[in-house]
This record gives sequence, structure tokens and C-alpha cells, in this order.
Amino acid sequence: MAEENSIQSGAGSELKVRREKLELLKQSGNDPFVITKYDVNALSDEIKENYREENERIVRIAGRIMSRRIMGKASFAHIADSRGEIQIYVKRDEVGEDAYNNGFKKWDVGDVIGVEGRVFKTQTGEISIHASSIILLAKSLLPLPEKFHKLTDTDMRYRQRYVDLIVNPEVKDTFIKRSLILKEIRSYLDSKGFVEVDTPILTPFEIGATARPFVTHHNTLDMEMYLRIETELYLKRLIVGGFDRVYEVGRIFRNEGMDTKHNPEFTTIELYQAYTDYKGMMDLVIELNSMLAEKICGSTVIGYQGKTIDMGHWERLTMIEAVKKYAGVDYFDWASDEDARECAKAKNVEVPANATKGAVLAELFDAYVEEHLIQPTIIYDYPIENSPLAKKKPDMPMFTERFEYFINATEFGNAFSELNDPIDQKERFEKQVALKRAEDPNTTAQVDYDYVTALEYGLAPTGGLGFGVDRLVMLLTDSASIRDVLLFPTMKPLGE
Repeated sequence: MAEENSIQSGAGSELKVRREKLELLKQSGNDPFVITKYDVNALSDEIKENYREENERIVRIAGRIMSRRIMGKASFAHIADSRGEIQIYVKRDEVGEDAYNNGFKKWDVGDVIGVEGRVFKTQTGEISIHASSIILLAKSLLPLPEKFHKLTDTDMRYRQRYVDLIVNPEVKDTFIKRSLILKEIRSYLDSKGFVEVDTPILTPFEIGATARPFVTHHNTLDMEMYLRIETELYLKRLIVGGFDRVYEVGRIFRNEGMDTKHNPEFTTIELYQAYTDYKGMMDLVIELNSMLAEKICGSTVIGYQGKTIDMGHWERLTMIEAVKKYAGVDYFDWASDEDARECAKAKNVEVPANATKGAVLAELFDAYVEEHLIQPTIIYDYPIENSPLAKKKPDMPMFTERFEYFINATEFGNAFSELNDPIDQKERFEKQVALKRAEDPNTTAQVDYDYVTALEYGLAPTGGLGFGVDRLVMLLTDSASIRDVLLFPTMKPLGE
């Protein structure tokens, strides 16, 4: 916050001067805020790319003044538009004495201006615009952070993303890449025959899942409603209804902790495909992520926070195999739940007194395995204890056809062969809600019996996948924190 305080304290006198300049502009009939449009016909990057010395064309460009060099009868400035920066050359005899002396020379860094002029190359070889007319389009009343020190205070960067975007061009590149990532994902899924849909964000009750929801009140219906914690159950209703392949780019809300990998609202993509299983989803995950690395980063081998990650090579391990590999514990050596709990104790892993073999296996995985999964790894066949929506394995009914995939020791997505037995699903839902009520007597969690009804009409064998967009963007833009890939991350108001 030190940087913010210094900027704001230094801005007081500057604000006074800039307001006085604005008042003088208004008095002279040159109020910039009454201007409604400026016809732009070129952008900075396009001007530079298409410059031809034999064809010094006339362009109209608009942008923010980022620096100026005032030199008597002629001056230089750099302006930034949405695509970069370009130099302008402003000569008094070209734009007129009033526009130069009472206009350009008195404008400030941060002001938004329009420039019309001829594209040329300076003696130093810089492609520039020789202005024939200039106009002030918006007055900046606050100074930008000092140009060469930029804006480095992370708290202020997140709170004032608009300033961050102005003075740190690489930040804008991150969000342009985010948009491109979403575009490529949509293009890939559309090409596979998936249909993009929208499902409700407000839901009528809290489901029994472990995530804590945000609660609001609907005045007309006079009832509590909940911001969704997932899109899954509505999407699978659509498979019941006859869609074969659906997906949703969905905003999700969870009233939980915040850190470098978690924000209370975030974006996921969930997709469901009839007549396939979790093995089909594995193939889709590998193909999609390899394609994205190639498209966004130019190679399947990418760098992330000093590590080299090969997105073109994926290891597949069952959870049993992974725990054996990294914890040195073989699930099949446990004859009983008690044996499993004793093993956990020996490994210094705390588990509930009634923990089952499957629950212990999952705890050992969290304690010993995840930190090793730097390269892309699919962990599959999860215990039924922590997979209430996944289909049981026919040959091992205590395990499910579920997988999660990990990169850089972080879980990126979750997939199932979807449970489509309504009787089994109802029992699991009721058990899940009962456990939640035992842990928290004040919970409002309920069983989604309407979803059970949907299953009773018949859900085809279905593979489902959900993954976080924000973590994927972090990976493909080499960003250390989820806040770096959210334009406006959740922040506690100043002074609270």
C-alpha cells in the first residue's frame, strides 16, 4: 500500500492543476467531454507493419499520451492505443499556433487525444505520424504512476486494474491470451459437435456438495436462493432431454477461502458427452490441452514459473498405483479398514476414527502424491467415498470411473463416467446430505430429487468433464496467481 499512498498524496497538487486546465478548456469552448466520437481508421501496430516509404499515407489514430518532449516549435509524443504505442510529431506550423501553444503544449501525460497525419520514418528510423491536426478527446485528471517505475504494488494493481492495464502493457497481453484461450476451447468443442448452453446461476436450494454457497433472497418469491457451485446437474438433465454433447462456460461461486489458486468467483467449463466414458474424456483432455499449448505458446513444451512442462506427454496412473509409487503403500496389503487407519498413522496422516480404506487412500494421495505431479498426469479410479456422482467400476465396486488431472502439482480438472443409476444416485445423495447435516446442524443442504427424477427417465451412458479456466490461463500465460488472470479479482474494500 506504500506505493498507493505515495501516488495519491502526490496526486493532490497535480489534480488541482489538471482541474484548472480543464476549467480553462471549458471557458474557451474546448471542453473535451462534450466530444461524442472520433473516427479512427488505423491502429498503431497496423501502421508500423504496413509502412511503405513510397506510400506515406494519411491516418487517423486515437490514444493516450504516454510521454512528451516539448521543443519549441515542434514536439514529440508517444500515444498508446489498444494495440501498442506509436510516436507522433507535432509542429506548430502544421497544426496551427492555437492548437499547438494552447492545446498540445498544455496537455498532460494520460490525456486521450486524436491525431490525423502522414505516416513517415524519422532520421532514427522510428515509424511515426506527422500530425496535421490534433484534438483532445478526454482530460486525465489524475497522473499515471511514474513511467519508468510502472505500477508494482500488487494490491493496487488488482484494485485499480484500469491503471495496471495502462502502464503495464504485458498485463493486457495476458487478458488477450485469456480471450484467445476461450475462443480456441469453444472452437475445439464446437468442431466435435458439442452445443454451448447456459444454465441457471441462481438455484432454489443448497445441494449436499461440500462447497459452501453464497446465499441471497428473492423478494418476489420470498425465498432463499443460492449462487451455483457447479453446472453439472443441469447439464446432465440436458443429456436426459436428448442432447448428445453439451458444454457451458460458467461462472461459479464458492463462499470459501482465497489464495493464489482460489477466488470466490471463478470460471469453469463443464462438458458432457453421451455414449462415452471417462476414458473418452481422458483422450479429450490430452488432445485439447496439447492443442492449446501449441496454439497459445507455440509449442507443447512450455515454461511455467521456472519449470519446463511437456503438455504433449501425459502419464496415467490409478490412485492405487500413484500412492504405491510415491508413498510406498500398497492398498491391496490392507485386509481391513483398521489396517488402513494404522497405515495412515504410521505415515503421520490424520484420518477420522471411522475412515474406510478408500478414504485413507485418498488422504495418503493428498499427503504424498500431489506434490510430485509436475508433468501432466492423469490419476484415475477414485474411491467411491469421495466420488458421489461417478459410476462404480464393475470389477471393483469400491472404486469409481473417475479421474483428475494434475499439472505443476495442481489439480486442473475432474471427470467421470457419469452415474446414471437413479436408485444408486438417490442413496448417495441422501448419504451425502446426512453427513453434511451431521457436521453442520444448521446447514440447509437438500437432496436434488428433481435430478433423481430426471435419471429415472433414463440417462444414457455419459462421460463428463469439468475444468477451471483460470488455472489453465495461469499455466499458459506463466502467471503466478489467479488474481493475475482475473480482470477484477475479489478484494476486501480499503479501510475494512
